[in-house]
Amino acid sequence: MTVQHPGARPTLEAVAAHAGVSRATASRVVNGGAGVRPPLVDKVRRAVEELGYVPNHAARTLVTRRTGAVAVIIPEPEIRIFSDPFFSQQIRGISRELTAHDTQLVLLLVEGPGDYDRIARYLAGGHVDGALAFSLHTDDPLPAIARRTGMPTVYGGRPGWPTAPGERPVPYVDADNRGGARQAVRHLLALGRTRIAHLAGPRDQTSATDRLDGFHDVLPGADPELVEEGAFTAESGARAMARLLERRPDLDAVFAANDLMASGALRVLREHGRRVPEDVALVGFDDMRGVAETTDPPLTTVRQDIEGMGRLMARLLLRGLAEGAPDAPTPVITETALVRRASA
Repeated sequence: MTVQHPGARPTLEAVAAHAGVSRATASRVVNGGAGVRPPLVDKVRRAVEELGYVPNHAARTLVTRRTGAVAVIIPEPEIRIFSDPFFSQQIRGISRELTAHDTQLVLLLVEGPGDYDRIARYLAGGHVDGALAFSLHTDDPLPAIARRTGMPTVYGGRPGWPTAPGERPVPYVDADNRGGARQAVRHLLALGRTRIAHLAGPRDQTSATDRLDGFHDVLPGADPELVEEGAFTAESGARAMARLLERRPDLDAVFAANDLMASGALRVLREHGRRVPEDVALVGFDDMRGVAETTDPPLTTVRQDIEGMGRLMARLLLRGLAEGAPDAPTPVITETALVRRASA
């Protein structure tokens, strides 16, 4: 019989004795193992609660070969991650799903090329069970690192990097970027606008190229002078809008590849004496909290469920860790919807 001294940290042996079961049975229940009858599971769980038992993480890892942690990797500058609402919404979705499954989130930031070696060492060191990565660029080394370390990884956004012959497709979650862009441009056409410009995102990210493709799907003969590239930030949207107005002062509508660029464009249009939507109709993309509804006028935009996509990424990874990765993971593409407000 195990004697628990007053003030000592409860042990697994004490839990087993309190529940009247063997240590092996108590261990299986605490570590999520199968093969224990429900009445015994209830006894062990009551003993855990009554004694205030907290599993030893190191010992549990040795038994389960799981750390109970997942890395979230975002290859963007820190200043952007903490100022762009897109990232906070997606991280919130990931965090809520991981928390619901008693899994710790470990945030890994990439400020420069030197950080990739650090991340590769961390992933190879067995500190996490899997990884979630989003906002990747075409030449990002993260996919190769994940393959080399054997780290189960789910991506946010359609992969745009080259794959080797015979390489397994990777699991990812994305919005219907191309379809959403078509919705935006068709809406502007329905308003009677004929000189529609596009503030595109960076061409090395698939979300931007898919939205540009959607723009061209509806306007295949669009004047190249009506397309200008930004960087998914308000400042880049403002600069791109100024360049567009210099080239094509006759434009009467703008579809921006995200809400932040649309907010920057809105400011420049006002500075140039253009009324929105009377002179220039404006549509964004994302329906970001704290952006689309707070501009003046509020933005008509294409909504994607940013937080929901974060939850789906985490759910897909956790399912793969529990069941083993599928042979041919099916991408998850979420719907988009036009949200009409005052800007168009």
